[in-house]
Amino acid sequence: MNDRFLRACRREPVDATPVWFMRQAGRSLPEYRAIRRHATLADIVRDPALCAEVTIQPVRRLGVDAAILFADITTPLPGIGVDVEIVDGTGPVIARPIRTAADVAALRGFDPEASVPGLLEAIRLLRRDLDVPLIGFAGAPFTLASYLVEGRGSRDAAALKGLLHAEPEVAGALLDVLVDLSLAYLRAQVAAGVQAVQLFDSWIGVLGPWDYARHVAPRMRRLFDGLAGLGVPAIHFGTGGAGLLPAIAAAGGDVIGLDWRVDLHDAWDVVGDRAVQGNLDPSVLLGPWPEVEAQARWVLERAGGRPGHVFNLGHGVLPATDPDQLRRLVDLVHAGVTVEALA
Repeated sequence: MNDRFLRACRREPVDATPVWFMRQAGRSLPEYRAIRRHATLADIVRDPALCAEVTIQPVRRLGVDAAILFADITTPLPGIGVDVEIVDGTGPVIARPIRTAADVAALRGFDPEASVPGLLEAIRLLRRDLDVPLIGFAGAPFTLASYLVEGRGSRDAAALKGLLHAEPEVAGALLDVLVDLSLAYLRAQVAAGVQAVQLFDSWIGVLGPWDYARHVAPRMRRLFDGLAGLGVPAIHFGTGGAGLLPAIAAAGGDVIGLDWRVDLHDAWDVVGDRAVQGNLDPSVLLGPWPEVEAQARWVLERAGGRPGHVFNLGHGVLPATDPDQLRRLVDLVHAGVTVEALA
């Protein structure tokens, strides 16, 4: 087992900086696109063998140091009674958004074995075949709530923020349901065999410090407290939350994921005595290799060789990314960099 990713999460010495990419499974890989010609995302997640195959594809092609389970952050929502459709070009669409106390009360408890049996079996298959750690994941409560209330992805989450301000009891009850959902979902993934978990708070950047402290931070602390003792590292990643970084770090996580909008060195000083993950701008990979190389070396230089750096992008791989660029990036990160080499 190549365990350098897990060792870095624990801030232990590693022989090379570990690297994996958010959304490395799917999107840019031609072998994934071949599968998508006859299977939807939902089909893949329901089929253990197919889900395992898509999850392992980037490990074979790119040489990354970890696999991340192939699914969508909305995958568990049908298990609480929510009708979700993944629409190409749009993303998750909720047929009946959650807006009232009655809507929240109608949500049912989440039973992982009944709701996502194929995904859990895929984890068991992957643990048999992988020679790198497997990462499980879930959507963070606020991000899941943004889809449930808005009905689809929203860059301002105006309906959810309106609910937080006008009917905080309703919004709070929904967030509490989603904490319980994420806990049950991640615990089941760990029981099936994942060796690390990541919480994706993809829409948290729409909030200001007041709303984060009042509505989100206590629930994230409860979530991470609930994951403690499982024996696996927990990664806390938020997008667009540079101004919230101290609060995000205080809310929990063994590893703090950084998006590309922050300087890794400065952000690590804010995070303190923990591992960090990140944080190359994904769009750089759409350009020429010399620019990719220069910016990747700069990220490594800003990490300064400190223990506990997991190299990643600052968000997911973009669909137009050339897989050969990703492979070259993996090789570059593994080769390492010194400050002197950048002079």
